[in-house]
Amino acid sequence: MDNEKLPLEGVRIIEMGSLLAGPFTGRLLGDFGAEIIKIEAPDKKDPMRDWGKQKDGHGLWWPIQSRNKKSITLNLRVKEGQELFKQLVREADAIIENFRPGTLEKWGLSYEILKEINPGIVMVRTSGFGQTGPYKDRAGFGSVGEAMGGLRYVTGFPDRPPSRIGISIGDTLAALFATIGCLTALYEKKESGKGQVVDTAIYEAVFSVMESIIPDYLLTGYIRERMGNILPGVAPSNIYLTKDDTYIVIGANADGVFKRLCQAMGRPELSDHPKYATHHARSENMKELDLLIEDWTRTLSAETSLKLLEEHGVPSGLIYSAKEILEDPQYKSRDMIITTQHEHLGDFPMPGIVPKLSRTPGKVRHVGPESIGKHNEYVYKQILKISENEMNRLKESQII
Repeated sequence: MDNEKLPLEGVRIIEMGSLLAGPFTGRLLGDFGAEIIKIEAPDKKDPMRDWGKQKDGHGLWWPIQSRNKKSITLNLRVKEGQELFKQLVREADAIIENFRPGTLEKWGLSYEILKEINPGIVMVRTSGFGQTGPYKDRAGFGSVGEAMGGLRYVTGFPDRPPSRIGISIGDTLAALFATIGCLTALYEKKESGKGQVVDTAIYEAVFSVMESIIPDYLLTGYIRERMGNILPGVAPSNIYLTKDDTYIVIGANADGVFKRLCQAMGRPELSDHPKYATHHARSENMKELDLLIEDWTRTLSAETSLKLLEEHGVPSGLIYSAKEILEDPQYKSRDMIITTQHEHLGDFPMPGIVPKLSRTPGKVRHVGPESIGKHNEYVYKQILKISENEMNRLKESQII
């Protein structure tokens, strides 16, 4: 890295809100050097501090979600706290918030007011349904966004109710789009000198990755349904049981890759068979084709079948739990499992940085601050130039 300088160094972002979507946006920006100042209420910590598994009384999700951030306390529900926040806005480039729409307006902290204080401020707003529309006032968690964005409808098996993915995918998708919006607005500000609002709705973030479901329906009348481990019209792409009762994933839906799969199976003639020679033919005969492939994988161990598939250039792999991830040399070689010091737990493992930048890569400088308001002194004294006496008064008044 050139002079160890991070690519977003010098960008100061105030993070408001709690739990997932907003804070995950802050985590992503902080990974690449943005100074993230996270606000928590003096009397109400972010619930994320207690989410996930616990080790010796310490939550194991918070150190990851809040890594690289500074923690301050500030009561935004009272006038004096709101005035302090406005002072912070003068010194910031962007704000991240994920309150229900109208909350900041109720506190006298609308974008219209804040842009008068700092015309270049970028306000990144993430909510269930966005800042406009008939549903804007509804509470909207990621689970609801996943449902109304169309994802839950197609997740699971056809003979069972809709299922969820095993992570909070709606919130993290929204955070990814919010991060893109934030960076786009900051880039545009270099030209215009003006900030703007980045409005991300969770249901829209989910809907945006739902591929062709709308033209499928409007132009052909087709509604994609739950299909278990397959994708409609894409074959072969499934899980297959091996001789040692292990499932492996094989994706060989492109014509060239399918030919290589047939060679690996010792059945090269299948690639020219009318039922399997083309993408559409394989789609129409998906079940039959999957049975043929599993008849082959059942004769081999997972290790042997994966070795054969790799030799023939066929995308394939095991289905990993955390245990297999930690043992995999690819994860290790790309620094995807990193260890940072935790104040109470010592060495703390967590996921590495994504994406990888060749010249100015991101960096995890520290885990999420263990104590609430750990950086009050730095932010209020060094950035806002508040005196020691005034700091004591603000603490006694429970403003900070």
